[in-house]
Amino acid sequence: MEKLNKLNNAKFLFNSLTTIFFALWLLLLFSYDFSERPAGVDRCAGRYIYVQTLPSKFNSDLISACHDLSTWTDMCPFTANAGLGPPIGNPDGILSETGWYNTNQFTLELIFHNRMKTYDCLTTNPSLASAIYVPFYAGLDIGRYLWGHNSSVRDASAVDLIRWLKSRPEWSRMDGRDHFFVAGRITWDFRRLSEYGDWGSTLLLMPEAKNMTCLVIESSPWHSNDVGIPYPTYFHPSTNAEVVSWQERMRSLERPWLFSFAGAPRPNTTGSIRDLLIEQCRSSERCKLLECPSGPSKCHSPSRVMKLFQSSVFCLQPQGDSYTRRSTFDSMLAGCIPVFFHPGSAYVQYVWHLPRNYTTYSVFIPEDDVREGRVRVEEVLRGFGESEVKRMREEVVRIIPRSVYNDPRVKIEGVKDAFDVAVEGVIKRVEKRRGEVEDGVSVGLEDDEHHSWKHGLVGRGEEHEWDHFFDQK
Repeated sequence: MEKLNKLNNAKFLFNSLTTIFFALWLLLLFSYDFSERPAGVDRCAGRYIYVQTLPSKFNSDLISACHDLSTWTDMCPFTANAGLGPPIGNPDGILSETGWYNTNQFTLELIFHNRMKTYDCLTTNPSLASAIYVPFYAGLDIGRYLWGHNSSVRDASAVDLIRWLKSRPEWSRMDGRDHFFVAGRITWDFRRLSEYGDWGSTLLLMPEAKNMTCLVIESSPWHSNDVGIPYPTYFHPSTNAEVVSWQERMRSLERPWLFSFAGAPRPNTTGSIRDLLIEQCRSSERCKLLECPSGPSKCHSPSRVMKLFQSSVFCLQPQGDSYTRRSTFDSMLAGCIPVFFHPGSAYVQYVWHLPRNYTTYSVFIPEDDVREGRVRVEEVLRGFGESEVKRMREEVVRIIPRSVYNDPRVKIEGVKDAFDVAVEGVIKRVEKRRGEVEDGVSVGLEDDEHHSWKHGLVGRGEEHEWDHFFDQK
């Protein structure tokens, strides 16, 4: 009997201790600061972003003075809805009922900043951050001064920003190599070649900015401190269901036109093949042309543009005023297979967002072949069989989620959008540079900059079939 009592007492003591330890474990579990968990346990380990709190003159003050952002356009309507612009109706059934906005291509900085506010791994501790985001609206800022202002005015905000960043303790950790920002214009708007030049600022030529990563809608093939990310389109879904529904619809559309082109001639642009493409389209019964004269036109109607692309198997994407066009992403959103004529229009630009093997989703016709009359576009496109076209279109449709920016006011779990892909790319880039710093490896960007367009494709310095496209005379 005595042994039985001792056994029961031991069981009682064991159960009591177990209960106490379990209670303590629960207490620790619910009181633990998960932002401080070690790597391997913390789901945000290696993904934390610290957002610099900039003086308002670098961002929100620009939005408050939205009437002054452009000489030609009142940007105030386009800064509404977190940068998405005014909602678009769907009276013709071309679009879907929700998620569509008349988005200006130059509001990407505002969209990105608002999207960052819903990022799931923000931290207030910069020492935990894998990268530091600088919410400077560089494109909106310089857009005010591109015409009719001297170089000192165009450079003023950039100079002030660099001075402010260098005064912060976060800068000294890697001399800015873990900092990144978005400049929602093409890179050439920030690379004025001379103090007395007529265009843009020198932001991306400043030594400090060369250490940072700048995300632009078109990057330079000859510099390493910028990376291309997609132009904003008109579609900004707020649920995964909206994305999936749109993809299914683009798969099933009837496309009566073999190919199409939306654009204007470039008679004053040396080497442009646009006039030749327009002529070929006009002479073909299988091509649909949407001409875009200067001033208000059908090309500024999202529904008309999307209707054209939705009815076409292939969409021609020659160079615009620069290498790239917003039209590339609008057409792919419509499930139209893009046809490129210069590798700088997409292949060396959007290396984080588009497949490296460009033949899986697009057609490449060297512009010299068109210019010198060696090929006709229609003959090339007619050479693709039905199964090849279906395969390429499926890849284009698959790419849609990662090439659009979700509604920044809503947090969507699951499918990655263009913002998610860009942030992942920045973090990997910074991590590589951090490793180089720790290993004592030179991290200067001057070496091999002339071939920087190759870095995301074949590595440094190797010969490539596209070398002649980027040779600087």
